[in-house]
Amino acid sequence: MHHGTKIPTVRHYLCAVGRERKFRKNEALILDVEDIAFGGKGIARITTDQGPFVVFIQNAFPGQKVEARVVKCKSRHAECRLEEVIERASCEIELDYQEIPGAPYARVPLDIQRATKEETALELYKRIGGVEDIQSVYEGFIPSPKNWHYRNKMEYSFSAIVHNPETGEKDDAFGLGFKKRGTWWAVENLNSDCGLFDAQVENFLSKLRQWFEKSTLPAWHPPKREGFYRFLVVRRSEANEKLLFNLVTSSVGIDTFNRGEFVEILKTEFGNRLQGVMHTINDDIGDRVEARSGSSELIHGEAHITETLNGLDFDIEMSSFFQTNPVCAQRLYAEVIDAVEGTNGSDLSESSHGNGEYIMDLFCGTGTIAQMLARHTGKPIIGVDIVEQAIVDARKSAQKNGTQNVEFHAADVGKFLLEFPEYKGQIQSIVLDPPRAGISPKSLRKVIRLGASRLVYVSCNPATQARDIVTLREFGYALKQLKLVDQFPHTAHIEAIAVFEKTLTASNLGT
Repeated sequence: MHHGTKIPTVRHYLCAVGRERKFRKNEALILDVEDIAFGGKGIARITTDQGPFVVFIQNAFPGQKVEARVVKCKSRHAECRLEEVIERASCEIELDYQEIPGAPYARVPLDIQRATKEETALELYKRIGGVEDIQSVYEGFIPSPKNWHYRNKMEYSFSAIVHNPETGEKDDAFGLGFKKRGTWWAVENLNSDCGLFDAQVENFLSKLRQWFEKSTLPAWHPPKREGFYRFLVVRRSEANEKLLFNLVTSSVGIDTFNRGEFVEILKTEFGNRLQGVMHTINDDIGDRVEARSGSSELIHGEAHITETLNGLDFDIEMSSFFQTNPVCAQRLYAEVIDAVEGTNGSDLSESSHGNGEYIMDLFCGTGTIAQMLARHTGKPIIGVDIVEQAIVDARKSAQKNGTQNVEFHAADVGKFLLEFPEYKGQIQSIVLDPPRAGISPKSLRKVIRLGASRLVYVSCNPATQARDIVTLREFGYALKQLKLVDQFPHTAHIEAIAVFEKTLTASNLGT
């Protein structure tokens, strides 16, 4: 909190609905968090003449007193972003790591985190998905095997504007760490292990920052959109602890940057752990690691790390999408395989549609799930993704692992049966693992038209999955099983595995 700054309470800016006055956008408020909704939205309630006015604060937790800033205000509720926690909730504990915005619930005991995620997620399935008897299909909460140091990738930002957590001020200095919560321009220096990624890397970061600063090349200045150092991205293999670094800079001053010395300081610190070092030049003014135009060069070692999941090896390059929590991903994938094989005891024998031998993995990415299904089921697997490079990587990976019974196609889901009519009526099960935005209604209907007996729907956003339950039910797919998976402890994120089976009475719907 900024010292000496008077912050208004909610009642200063509460809109009297009849007079059309609302909170002012970007206004700072002091709020007492009473409750929490799905996705980590803390809830503050204000009594007015027109009834209760609800304020949602992202990443706030019940029992906290917080400073929040208004993002949006409507007639009955407002949405705010969290600025500072002024008073901790009574359940919160001391933290052994440096606190960062990316782990807002790190002080909340894990059993309370898990209970909160479970309760708020199941409420979604009842309210949005219309699953009134949720306990009849819910089969439990799967925790992450690792509660700390579970991430295999971390992105650190440089900035010439540094937030000082002790004074609340923004200083002109050389910063390397994470963006201050609620800002895009200021960085809080990471001086020690935050508990999510790799202790050796993060305990070394302050020394590395000093080396960068001594090079006399400037950190990126976001408002001015100028500077040299922009991002430092690090990948770690859970399987062998190897590290891959990517330093992202602009080209301004590149002639004076000593890449050899940068590599040497990393070799000295990390020794055999250092798998490779990349240098990416990004002159885009946008705040993204990936440049629309630019170059990325390997300046030491290899350009990938190797991860092992369920006995299969995957080469992961710096820009590849891969599960962020590999040890928990293995547990999630095992659940998916069990669901596809029907080991939950469900009987598919009555289904009269789509009893073919094929299993399809949609949104397959680089083919992790497809390869595991191929190995564990012994059935022919079809992996489909619209991103051609992902399919190229998937084919390479399958060849390296000697996986025979899998085919990968770069194709649009909706046009798949037109392009490959030989699969019509031959697909027994479909695994869906869409991006966070979920499946568009149009695409979901295309999936339904594929006619599979069983759908195993993996979701990193239960809100969109709950929405899709309504459509699936309309076309004859009944929800038979639901599990929640905690891939990201100390955050609000939760993943879900839902199993749907097509009923006999609805066998011709959606075709």
